[in-house]
Amino acid sequence: MTNLLELYVKLGGLVLVGFILGRKLPVTVPTHLGQFLFWVGVPISIVSFLRQSSLSGQIWIAPAIAYLAIVLGAFLAWLGIKGQAYFKNTVPQQSTQTSLILAAMLGNTGYLGFPITLAMVGKEYFAWALFYDLLGSFPGTYALGVLLAASFGGGVQNHWQTTARAMLINPALWSFGFGLLVREATIPTVVEFCLEKFAWCSVALSLVLIGMRLGLLKSWRSLPQAGMSLGIKMLLVPLILGSILPLIGLTGPIAKIIVLQMAMPPAFGTLVIAETFNLDRDLAVTALAAGAIVLLVTLPVWLWLF
Repeated sequence: MTNLLELYVKLGGLVLVGFILGRKLPVTVPTHLGQFLFWVGVPISIVSFLRQSSLSGQIWIAPAIAYLAIVLGAFLAWLGIKGQAYFKNTVPQQSTQTSLILAAMLGNTGYLGFPITLAMVGKEYFAWALFYDLLGSFPGTYALGVLLAASFGGGVQNHWQTTARAMLINPALWSFGFGLLVREATIPTVVEFCLEKFAWCSVALSLVLIGMRLGLLKSWRSLPQAGMSLGIKMLLVPLILGSILPLIGLTGPIAKIIVLQMAMPPAFGTLVIAETFNLDRDLAVTALAAGAIVLLVTLPVWLWLF
């Protein structure tokens, strides 16, 4: 409980700082901060935390579970849309349906998932969160998510080129590979110290960035529809898949990390995709903002259950 309260103070404080700054500073500041974290902060953090993480033999299960969570979320959202059409005799527009599915299948396992798993589980098993995000959530967002959006949305043609470019230029994946190569290398103590401090500063800045982006979100009118996606993404999927983790030998801190990653709110990538492919942007915005608030309630539930 003490760790959870400490986490809430740190998370809430940093996000609140970002929220206030996002309302006061020019709109270009979050963009520049995001670019710095994308190209510098996150890659260096990955290298640093990989050096302090334990890589067990089962770690490749993490991205497999990520893909399973993505597919299950999409399937449940599709069932929800069909059920709504059957019982209420209302069918959302195609762009809204696609945004509903994206919000239910893609989670913020990086900028939000990383600091939460680090705070609640520690650095020893952090590699599981990295494998889940970089080899699971990230390809799921920029491959399956883009494919789905391009199939039912509009705006950008040649989506395969867009997907390939987004994945190939992502420095997080390159630093992930580099971090695995130099994980056992001996470096000076002062360099190790500076790497770790820089990594934690990047984690803090990522939370500030989330607050900045939330400060720029103004739409709540799609909350009833977004509620369905949030219920699937943050409740049903982690509950269903989390209950089978012991059956495949995942318990303790590892199971906690996997469940926390599955239970993260919708990713900011859903908003990027919605804007790129002319989907329901209001729904994407509402799901992001509401999901961040819902996490404050669901987080202690998952920590208690697992």
